[in-house]
Amino acid sequence: MSYDLCLLEQAKKPYYIENIRTAIYSLEELCFYLYHNIYLIDETIMNEGLCDWLRDELGLTRLYRQLYEQLEKKDGAAYFVFPIFREAGYLTPQESREFQEKLSNLEVQPADVRRKLRGDYLVKEKMYGRAITQYRMILSHRNPGKLGTQFYASVWNNLGAAYAGLFQYEYAADCFYEAWKLAGTKEIFRKYISALPLYLTEQEYEQKLKEIEADSYLVQKIQEYNANLCLKLQPEEQVKKQMEGDIDEYLQELKEQYRRSIRN
Repeated sequence: MSYDLCLLEQAKKPYYIENIRTAIYSLEELCFYLYHNIYLIDETIMNEGLCDWLRDELGLTRLYRQLYEQLEKKDGAAYFVFPIFREAGYLTPQESREFQEKLSNLEVQPADVRRKLRGDYLVKEKMYGRAITQYRMILSHRNPGKLGTQFYASVWNNLGAAYAGLFQYEYAADCFYEAWKLAGTKEIFRKYISALPLYLTEQEYEQKLKEIEADSYLVQKIQEYNANLCLKLQPEEQVKKQMEGDIDEYLQELKEQYRRSIRN
């Protein structure tokens, strides 16, 4: 960036960005959001509410008119965000060129591809509920002939990852199963098999393996892999705690992790 200090006026009333549930108070904070969240630049930020806030709270009447005009023209995201960057002097020429290239490449993608990129970004930022909404929108009007089965397999897989992030393992398993039916890869099968014991009893788990006619050798290898992975990921004292039967504290920790995961 050309500078990091907040040099312009700060608003008394913030603008609330719904996508990340964050309030911003200055033009520089808005620029920071746009620059670092390119996949979230859509109608949730390009709207009359933002224009009005820039005019009423920051006194940027000229910028308000520019942006309002772009909303009516619908020329694209670049024509909306770059006047904001210029007003703040936020980007260097090199940063401006790089951002323009990324935004241009993004805007030529089909709508569902942009939604998936947005969902993937939200999963990365642990905003799982919002990611699920994006993936569900894609799947609600899927057209395999247009984007191909591998694309939709990836959507199902990432939807499963989002549900797993919310500890909703049954939904996650269902999604991994749909992804596996489309892609048929061992990695997605591993995710599906790994999710089943997280919500099924041992008897239900064995019954499910029979229903899908799972390869017993492959299932055994997956179970061994998961067991070794757990030992590597968990601190030694946590493993000891579980082995000794002190499970209440561990479950409480999982609940707290769940609460933290859905705050955003």
